[in-house]
Amino acid sequence: MIESEREISEDLVRDLLREQHPDLAELPLHEVAGGWGNQMWRLGNELAVRMQRMDKSPDLQLKERRWLPTLASRLPLPIPVPLRDGAPSGRFPKIWTVMTWVEGTPLDHGSITHVDHAAETLAGFLRALHVEAPADAPTSSDFGAHPKHCTDGFEHFFQAAPTDLAAEIREVWGEAVVAPGWEGPPVWVHGDLHPANVVVADGTLAGVVDFGALFAGDPAWDLAAAWLLLPAGGASRFFDCYAQVDEAAVRRARGLAAMKSLFLMLMGRNGDRGLPGGKPNWGPIGRSALDRVLKGL
Repeated sequence: MIESEREISEDLVRDLLREQHPDLAELPLHEVAGGWGNQMWRLGNELAVRMQRMDKSPDLQLKERRWLPTLASRLPLPIPVPLRDGAPSGRFPKIWTVMTWVEGTPLDHGSITHVDHAAETLAGFLRALHVEAPADAPTSSDFGAHPKHCTDGFEHFFQAAPTDLAAEIREVWGEAVVAPGWEGPPVWVHGDLHPANVVVADGTLAGVVDFGALFAGDPAWDLAAAWLLLPAGGASRFFDCYAQVDEAAVRRARGLAAMKSLFLMLMGRNGDRGLPGGKPNWGPIGRSALDRVLKGL
């Protein structure tokens, strides 16, 4: 099985296109930096090829193929829309997908300068996304659980916690663990909103990518993005605009934001050791987000 990003070369991607989608094969092609479960190649000006890499199962890409065309039509920000399927073959024994390209700079390489606009944009996007999901919508075993069921993951990421902040982090997490759970119907949730999975342009949010974690469940998993994505002061504006969110959801979201901030910090350390997906710059990004979490709204 192909696991290393170095083994997915431009020649391989172009050969696969020639075999399965020859009308696209001669478009300009170049690798897009980043990615963990999948590797991205930009194809022409409007398309991207999403190559399954570290993901052991095709289920995440298959989920995107099934649901993103339906969701895209009612969301106020661009998201990638699958257009062509790539099947496993002797050259590449995993699936791959040709999708629309979402223009912008990943936030882990960019910045938000128009804080209020970005907060309002994020709130509008999540309000539109967080509607009741159909009965056959995907559920999740690792994303989407109540924080009280995520203690193993939290403890793993906690190894990245600064010693002087350990007590404060545990207090925020503890409040999330004892918060009442989501009592509404399962709604659509992106599930993995962090700075590498949104793009920015002109100082504000411009698109959302990587829906591999998409599930129906508790919106608090996305509300955590108020601290992960927005600069200081943005979370308060976000919750004002999102509206109709109860205290328990904010407590769960804040705890999840703390856990995800620690994840970014830990991945920053891993990036120093060369693991694909993690990058050294994620450490400072995670630390900044953690500082915002601990200061509250």
